Amino acid sequence: MQHLEEKLAHLLRTVDELSDVVARQQREIDTLTRRVHMLMQREGEREAERGGGVIIADERPPHY
Repeated sequence: MQHLEEKLAHLLRTVDELSDVVARQQREIDTLTRRVHMLMQREGEREAERGGGVIIADERPPHY
């Protein structure tokens, strides 16, 4: 019986630790999602200011 209680205590601690990890990862995902959204919005505004020209990332480098 004591063996089962020890195993249960270990499993409960592991579940708590994993829950903390998942919560921390979710906060980080939320932060990164907000940052990506802000960057996309800024790039959209820059593109609109340029008059809808070619996006730099799609241009061929000068050495081609």
